[in-house]
Amino acid sequence: MRYNKWMVLYCCALLSTSCAKKSLQSASSTSAVAGTEEVRVLSYNIHHANPPSRPDYIDLAAIANVIKQQQPDIVALQEIDVNTERSGKTVDEAKELARLTGMQSYFSKGIDYQGGEYGIAVLSRFPMEGMKRIPLPTDEATKGEPRTLGTAIIKLPKGHKIVFAFTHLDAQRDATNRLLQIRKITEVLQSEQLPVIIAGDFNAVPGSDVINILDNNFTRTCITGCGFTIPVESPNKTIDFIAYKPSAKFTVIEHKVINEKYASDHLPVLAVLKIK
Repeated sequence: MRYNKWMVLYCCALLSTSCAKKSLQSASSTSAVAGTEEVRVLSYNIHHANPPSRPDYIDLAAIANVIKQQQPDIVALQEIDVNTERSGKTVDEAKELARLTGMQSYFSKGIDYQGGEYGIAVLSRFPMEGMKRIPLPTDEATKGEPRTLGTAIIKLPKGHKIVFAFTHLDAQRDATNRLLQIRKITEVLQSEQLPVIIAGDFNAVPGSDVINILDNNFTRTCITGCGFTIPVESPNKTIDFIAYKPSAKFTVIEHKVINEKYASDHLPVLAVLKIK
């Protein structure tokens, strides 16, 4: 009888210790997910890797070097060629930039072009899943170039998941298509339950109707004194942006425009965000 009593007590002690360990592991896991972490985001219109000073030359190495110097975790790329005549029939610029930077890529086609494709892409240092290509509207009467919104769910090292959205809006002087497109983007992303970061070339300046709609739905990483992004020589307009929602989840640690004048006709934009 005494033996059974001590065995019961011993087993209870083991069970209690095991439960305590599991509880600590669970708490540690929860703490990791709940903790803060930083993410470095770059937005870069690369002009299909054609330096403005060299009209017939493709320099993907120069674009890759710009990216590597900033050490981003995620990159939104615009004006990407895939197997086109002008950039190389066997050259997938998204995949090649991923190879050169040690990242992974996802390409979202805008149009068929010169026997290949042309559009936007994302590079990520972290795992991506659930990638989507979402066509954006254009008014047929404008004969505007089709544009898309790309999205990917990205898992950050400490366990946070975010939706990263990337785009390149219509470039026509009239804002008709850009307004249709930014409204569609906000509609698509409105229902997202995860925190969202969006980046790209919006072809619109702060104070315009397009950016006002962006501002009504997202928070830009810089509002005033942000630096111009185009042209690379004597820049005078800001049309490349990084923004996020909800504001309660993010803190902007840094925002800057990179003064790199050779590789593209746009200056790249970097934002460092803390997510909690």
